[in-house]
Amino acid sequence: MILLLFGVFVVLAAAGVPLAVALGLSGTAAIVAGKLGIMSVPTTVYSAIAKYPLIALPVFILAGMIFERSGVAARLVRLAESIVGKRAGGLAVAAVLVCMILGGISGSGPADAAAVGAVLIPAMTRAGYPREFSASLIAAGGSTAIVIPPSIALIIYSVLVPQASVQALFAAGLVAGLILGATLLVAALAFSRAHGWGAHDPEPAPPFWPSLRDAGWGLAAPVIILGGMRTGAFTPTEAAVVAVAYGLLLGLLVYRSLAWREVWDLLAEAAEISAVILFMVGLAALFGWAVDTVGVFNQFAKWLAQAGTSEVLVLLAITLVLLLAGTALDATATYFVFLPLLLPLAQTYGWHPVWLGIVVTVNVAIGQFTPPTAVNLMVTCRLAGIPMESTLGWCLWLVAAMTAALLVLTFVPGLVLFLPRALGYL
Repeated sequence: MILLLFGVFVVLAAAGVPLAVALGLSGTAAIVAGKLGIMSVPTTVYSAIAKYPLIALPVFILAGMIFERSGVAARLVRLAESIVGKRAGGLAVAAVLVCMILGGISGSGPADAAAVGAVLIPAMTRAGYPREFSASLIAAGGSTAIVIPPSIALIIYSVLVPQASVQALFAAGLVAGLILGATLLVAALAFSRAHGWGAHDPEPAPPFWPSLRDAGWGLAAPVIILGGMRTGAFTPTEAAVVAVAYGLLLGLLVYRSLAWREVWDLLAEAAEISAVILFMVGLAALFGWAVDTVGVFNQFAKWLAQAGTSEVLVLLAITLVLLLAGTALDATATYFVFLPLLLPLAQTYGWHPVWLGIVVTVNVAIGQFTPPTAVNLMVTCRLAGIPMESTLGWCLWLVAAMTAALLVLTFVPGLVLFLPRALGYL
C-alpha cells in the first residue's frame, strides 16, 4: 500500500500533474486498492476544510493583499532607510527589516517579497548592489513571513495537529522568525561591507520623524494583531477580520491609496488564492488519511526507537530530506506528505508538536528561495529582470546562513518553546 501510495504520487508529480491533484489521486488509489471505502474520499475532503481555524486563512490572505496595495511597504522602507542611514549595507538591512515587519502583517512569503522587492530592488541597484544579490536577499527575507505570525502555514499546521494551538505556534514562530531575521541581517551586512555596496549611495537618507509619522500606521498593524490575540480581545480568526478592517481604514481613509473599485478586485483575487490553497488542503487530506490508515510509519517509528537509532542522526536526516523537499513542495504539500511519518517519530522520541511545526515550517521557508522552484525567488527575479540561475551563488550563501539558524532551532528546542511557555500557551 505504501509503495502504491508514494509510487502513484511520484509518477504523477514527475509527469507535471499539479501537486494537489497528485496527492488526491494517489490517496484515492490507495483507498480503492486497500478497499478502505470509497465514501471516505468525499467525507475526508470535506472534513479537512470544514474546520473553524481555516476561516482565518482567506481573511489573512485578503489582509496581506490590502496592506501590500495600500503603500505600507514603501513607507516602511523609508523609515528603515532613515534609521540605518546611507552607509554600506544600509539598504540591505532595511530590506530584511521591512520583510520581517510585513511578514507580521501578510503571512505570505511571495506577497512579502513582491511588496518589498518592487520598492527596494530599484533603490538597491542605484546604490550599487548587484541585482542578483538584491533579488536573493529579498526572497530570503520574504521567506520569514511564513514563520513570523500571523503565518498562513502555521494556521494550516494547527488544523492538522490539534495538539499545537494557533497561539502557541504564533508565539514560537515569533522567536524563530526573529532568529532567522537576525541571521539574514548578519549575512547581509557581511556581504555588503565586504564589497562596499551602498557606501556611496547618491540619494540622501529620508528624515526620521516624517518617515516615522508616515509609517506609524503600518507599524501599528502587527502590534494590534498580536497584542489583541495576547490580551484575549479577539481570537486568531477574529484577528484576521480586524487586520482587514484596519488595512481598509489605512488604504481608503488614511493613505487614500485604494479606491473602492480596487477593493472589489482584491476580494476576487483573495478568493481565488484561498480556493487554490483550500483545494490543496482538501485533496492532500486524502493522502494523509491513507498513510495514517495503513499505519506503516507508526511501525517504522517504533522500529527506529527499538533499534537504538541516534536521535541526532534522525533529526539530521529529517532536516536534509525536508530541505530537499522544500525546494519542490510548498508548506501545505510538505505537511501532508511528511507529517504521517514525523508525527509517529515525534511521539516515539518525545518531540513537542509546537517545536516540530516550527522546524518543518522553517525548512519550507528556506525552500521558498532555494532554486529551482523557489516561489519567492521567482517573484524577485521577475522584478529585477534577471534569470533565476544568475542568483544561484548568492542564494546558496543565504541558504547556508538560514540552515545554520535552522540547526540551532532544531537542536535547542528551548529557544522555540520558551515564549509559548512564558505566555501560558503550553
